[in-house]
Amino acid sequence: MKTPIGILGGTFDPVHFGHLRPALELLEELNFAQILLIPSQHPPHRPQPEASPAQRLAMLQRAVASEPRLVVDARELERDGPSYTVDTLRSLRAQWPDTPLCFCLGLDAFLGLPQWYNWRELSSLAHLVVSHRPGWQLDSETMSEALQHWLTTHRADSASELHDALAGKIWLQQVSQLAISATGIRRGIAAGHSARYLLPDPVWDYIQQQQLYRP
Repeated sequence: MKTPIGILGGTFDPVHFGHLRPALELLEELNFAQILLIPSQHPPHRPQPEASPAQRLAMLQRAVASEPRLVVDARELERDGPSYTVDTLRSLRAQWPDTPLCFCLGLDAFLGLPQWYNWRELSSLAHLVVSHRPGWQLDSETMSEALQHWLTTHRADSASELHDALAGKIWLQQVSQLAISATGIRRGIAAGHSARYLLPDPVWDYIQQQQLYRP
């Protein structure tokens, strides 16, 4: 079996250390060959990004330029219509038919999965790696009955199971909990504050050059 590839999507509006540090930890802790960072074109479950697709792509490329194992993948930006995860995973599975794929998402996103388009199909295309985030708990009070059953039937007992099959498992992985949000960064910039040390310097330099997120 080939070494798994991780997949991390988002608007990255802008990308920040709250995205990058957990991605690096998942890469190293779970022994992925690489993690694909996939910016969404039209996210169906959240407000549309403020920065353009080209600007978000440029920020992401600048953010990971020095880390070859974090790879920017622009396939959702090149596809028309809503950026449904299941469509992206189908595309990735066609590209890597013999490689385990691990779709990485935060606990908050995992709890909202029953509202996603064709969400049950995700486990037939990839494993799910759920990273812990600040302020969220995984219990019967926060999960729907359908999601509880889905987790119970797919939950992995060991991270090694992500290497043993192409798809089908759910693994919970603790990561450093950096309470940084893109929304907070945008609001701070709009209020005239610096975003330095919340995101990589090349991203902050680009934001200033492009005058992004200003009133």
